[in-house]
Amino acid sequence: MGMSDYVLKCRDKQLDLAQAPILMGVLNVTPDSFSDGGKYLNPDDAVKHALKMVKQGAQIIDIGGESTRPGSEPVPVDEQISRIKPVLESLRSKSDVIISIDTTQSEVAKTCLQAGANMINDISALRTDDKMAKVIAKHKAAIVLMHMQGDPQTMQEKPKYLNIIKEIKDFLLQAAEKAMEAGIDEKSIVLDPGIGFGKTVNHNLILIRELSQFHEMQHPVLMGVSRKSFIGKVLGLKDPNERLIGTAVATAWCVAGNAQILRVHDVKEMAQVVKMIKAIGAGRIKGGDR
Repeated sequence: MGMSDYVLKCRDKQLDLAQAPILMGVLNVTPDSFSDGGKYLNPDDAVKHALKMVKQGAQIIDIGGESTRPGSEPVPVDEQISRIKPVLESLRSKSDVIISIDTTQSEVAKTCLQAGANMINDISALRTDDKMAKVIAKHKAAIVLMHMQGDPQTMQEKPKYLNIIKEIKDFLLQAAEKAMEAGIDEKSIVLDPGIGFGKTVNHNLILIRELSQFHEMQHPVLMGVSRKSFIGKVLGLKDPNERLIGTAVATAWCVAGNAQILRVHDVKEMAQVVKMIKAIGAGRIKGGDR
């Protein structure tokens, strides 16, 4: 399957991956997310930020009502819904942007898909809730299946792999097969190697460097490197908001490695990174002879 003509089906919408990479803007409506926790608890503030990201170039907005940072605790379904639904409904009334919901719970997914979401971002790759796949299939939604060793409470204790690329590829392909067996369209599946989820700094660096190997899976690949702790550890920066340059460099590598979707906090800046890397790759821009 050639990715140049691959279309990602998201219910009533489609993403043309010939335009890849697609930017997915992060919108955490949580009090405790690692980078922007508490900033967008007010639905009006959240929607305003989402529309700003759309204007800056995001084609997907990923709304999360539960932090999945290392050591985080699960958030009850009702609380996730109460955080997400007002933002989702308001954003949908104001924009036709593709809306993704970051959740592992089928009830959250069902409620949000009924309210106009197009996509579910499941960091557990359908392992947390065995009803999730059927909910996705029923609504003909897209699904992001992510690799995670362990769970958010334990994943960073002592992650180990014998062959990290092979193990993650095998895991993701099995997850994709499970999704398709449940009735999810093959062209609605995105795979995410899970940067920062049960990986050491070196594991993350290897995954980014070897990104091209994940294209052998024949599904679009999502990379989420934005502001993550491995950048802070490489550069000695504890504050996630100081990691813009490190994020830009890691993102540039992902663009060069042909990632189809990039999950980012800083949409404006990463859009510039994408444009610059693509221009270098092409060796030209329109009007560049002037």
